[in-house]
Amino acid sequence: MNAAPPTHASDTAPLPLRPLRDSSVSAIVAGFVAMMTGYTSSLALMFQAGHAARLSDAQVSSWIWALSVGMALSTIVLSLRYRAPIVIAWSTPGAALLITSLPNVTYPAAIGAFLVCAVLIVLVGVTGVFETIMKRLPSSLAAALLAGILFRIGIGLFSAAEHDTALVLAMLFTYLIVKRLSPRYAVVTALLAGVAVSGALGLLDFSHFSVALARPVFTMPVFSWSAAISIGVPLFIVAMTSQNVPGLAVLRADGYQTPSSPLITSTGIASLLFAPFGSHGINLAAITAAMCTGPDAHPDPRKRYTAALWCGVFYLVAGTLGATIAALFGAFPRTLVISIAALALFGSIMNGLANAMSDPRQREPALITFMVTASGLTLLSIGSAFWGLVAGVLAYLILAARKPAPQPPPRKP
Repeated sequence: MNAAPPTHASDTAPLPLRPLRDSSVSAIVAGFVAMMTGYTSSLALMFQAGHAARLSDAQVSSWIWALSVGMALSTIVLSLRYRAPIVIAWSTPGAALLITSLPNVTYPAAIGAFLVCAVLIVLVGVTGVFETIMKRLPSSLAAALLAGILFRIGIGLFSAAEHDTALVLAMLFTYLIVKRLSPRYAVVTALLAGVAVSGALGLLDFSHFSVALARPVFTMPVFSWSAAISIGVPLFIVAMTSQNVPGLAVLRADGYQTPSSPLITSTGIASLLFAPFGSHGINLAAITAAMCTGPDAHPDPRKRYTAALWCGVFYLVAGTLGATIAALFGAFPRTLVISIAALALFGSIMNGLANAMSDPRQREPALITFMVTASGLTLLSIGSAFWGLVAGVLAYLILAARKPAPQPPPRKP
């Protein structure tokens, strides 16, 4: 495969494409932690939505398979194509939305609504509307948006310490000590320490673990106006505001200038292909992407694409094993998952805050963006990432937008 053009702001020339040689232990761990965080944070939502809609175990398993394989192929292909850590994820807010909306329609009608959402995303990508909007977004607001999204995950480490103090402190101090001695291995060592301490405290539970392969189940879609309006359109809005905008902001904040239109179009096409098997939406990742775009994934920004590649590989394994991977993650205590996710995001949070405050003229709009996003505000069923961006842009237009240059006084005759 020919070398792709540089996509990182610090690149001077692209490196030869050597994924295995470019990989590192930290990149593999970053990919695994990203995959693990994505599954453990929202897999339960899909089981809940499936049970609420009275789907069979085979349909729920196919749903997970479709999402996993779609995310894996999209992540691997796009990361290789643009030589950037492009992580694709399912729509977590979309899964939450389906808990209440899926039981109100037939499953084939829901599949039709998934297709409607995918078509709308493809149209946005093909027309270039998304690219135009993102080019006009001030970089400080994108960085603040990233920091606000990740901040809520980061503070989870200290909230978790209230209940499992020994486990959290063991992971935190292991991270700090190894960070000083060998920063590249800080996260993986903290993960291993967390597993060891969890085992010593009797927090690991493998009683429900079993091996089972997932099988795709095709469902012929049925198009319904009511399902399109109640599921398809809300899914589209949630995907764009809560997934794709923050996801691209993560790439921009860490210096990757990958064009957005092809990314959005690709996720829409992947959603179209896998919707008949249960996929409700495949979009750009934000939180899990930050685990692969930051310095902890690889010291060389040009080689961080390998972290996304490993994430894609782990997606494939998870999708193939289906319910097995859910049972495996269920064996780990929730505190361990929360803590390792927070530690893996420390570097990205620091970079986001530093970039957000780098321009004195834009500090206040950036601060407003950060605070609204970090607040967890939800209005009109739309999450805080969208409202943080809206608030920041309004503040920027009022406080920091460039004023018209003063006109010189007329010359006297």
